[in-house]
Amino acid sequence: MSLSHVMNTYTRLPVAFTHGQGSWLFDEAGKRYLDAISGIAVSTLGHNHPRLVEAISRQAGRVLHTSNIYRIPLQEELASRLAGLSGMDEVFFCNSGLEANEAAIKLARFYGHKKKGVELPSIIVMERAFHGRSLATLSASASRKAQAGFEPLVPGFVRVPFGNIDAVRQIASRSRDVVAVMLEVLQGEGGVNVVGDEYLRSLRALCGEHGWLLIVDEVQCGTGRTGKWFGWQHAGVQPDIMTLAKGLASGVPIGACLVSGRAVGLFQPGNHGCTFGGNPLACAAALATIDVITEEKLMDNAMRVGNAIHAGFKKALEGVAGVTEIRGRGLMIGIELDRPCGELVTRALEAGLLVSVTSDNVIRMLPALIFSDSDAKTLVEGLAPLIREFLSQ
Repeated sequence: MSLSHVMNTYTRLPVAFTHGQGSWLFDEAGKRYLDAISGIAVSTLGHNHPRLVEAISRQAGRVLHTSNIYRIPLQEELASRLAGLSGMDEVFFCNSGLEANEAAIKLARFYGHKKKGVELPSIIVMERAFHGRSLATLSASASRKAQAGFEPLVPGFVRVPFGNIDAVRQIASRSRDVVAVMLEVLQGEGGVNVVGDEYLRSLRALCGEHGWLLIVDEVQCGTGRTGKWFGWQHAGVQPDIMTLAKGLASGVPIGACLVSGRAVGLFQPGNHGCTFGGNPLACAAALATIDVITEEKLMDNAMRVGNAIHAGFKKALEGVAGVTEIRGRGLMIGIELDRPCGELVTRALEAGLLVSVTSDNVIRMLPALIFSDSDAKTLVEGLAPLIREFLSQ
C-alpha cells in the first residue's frame, strides 16, 4: 500500500508491525524485534498486556467520548489518583505532551498577568530542551533545526545552559519580567541529559524566593520510567506545574497538566479547553496503567533492569574509542558517541532491535517498564557489537 496520501513529515523505517507481545514486535513477514524504544516512551506496559487490553475493551463497549461539557467519572478518578501520587492539586487533561506544555505556558503567562502584574511575562527555558512543535512549545524548545522556517517565533522565553544555576541567578538579578522556569528533569530529545538533584533543589528554592512558577516537563521521563512516579521526586522537590503524556495510558493518547501551590485556581471556565481531553477511553487506559505499575512493582523493575542495561553497556563498551558517555536513569538510557550515528538505527533494525538516535550522536533506549533481565541481556549483547563495528569504520 502506498504512502502517497500521507503527508511526508517523517522519515519512516522500512518496516510495518502487525502485532506485539510483551517487549517484542512482529512485522508482516513474522520477524520479531526487541522493542527498546516502546513507541518513544509510550508503551509503558509493553504490547498486548492483558490488563490494559481488558480495560480498553470494556470501556470501548460502554462509551468512548462525551466531551467536557459533562462530568466524566473516570476523569475525576484519574485526577484523584494522579494528585495522590504527585501531591499536586488540580489536573487539566488533553491529548499529548505538546498540549500539556502549551497549557503550562498559558498558565505561567496568566499567572504573570493576574498575580504579579507583569505586562510581558517571560519564562526561563533550557538549552537542548524540547517541549513540542506548536509555535509556543517550539519557541520554548532549543532545536534550531525544528524551528527553521517557522519564524517569527513566539517571544517571552529566556534561554540558559541546562544545569547552570548561576545563569538563572544572573537573570533573576536583572529581569523583573520572569514568571516561571520550565525544564525537563531528564531531557529526551536533547540527548538523554540528567539534571542534578542538587540543581533542581536550588532551582526550586530560587523560584520560591522570586515568586516564580517551577514547571517540570515529565512528558518523556514520567510515569515510573526513572524508578519513581515522576523524575523530580528523586530530588525531593515539588513543582508548581507538571506535564505528563506519552506513557500515561500505555499507547492511548492522553496528556495532563497538573498544578499545585501558586498555580492552583488560575484557570477558570473559558480560560482553556480540549474537546477530547480526559475522555472515558483514555482515562480507563491510564487507570489500568497506574494499577499495573503499582501491583507489578514496575518502578522497581525499571530501576533494576535499567541499572543492568547501563552496567552491561559500560562493560561491553569499556575502552572502545568513540564512546563518550553512557548516561540516564532507570529505563531512559543514552549512549553518546563522538560522531553522528543515525545509521545505527537501521543496522539495529536489521538485527531485530528497535532503538533511536537523538541529537545526532546519542543512541537512545526507552524500553517498556516490563522489560526483563533476559530482554536486557539480549539488548546489550545485540547492540554493543553493532556500536563497536560502527566505531571501528
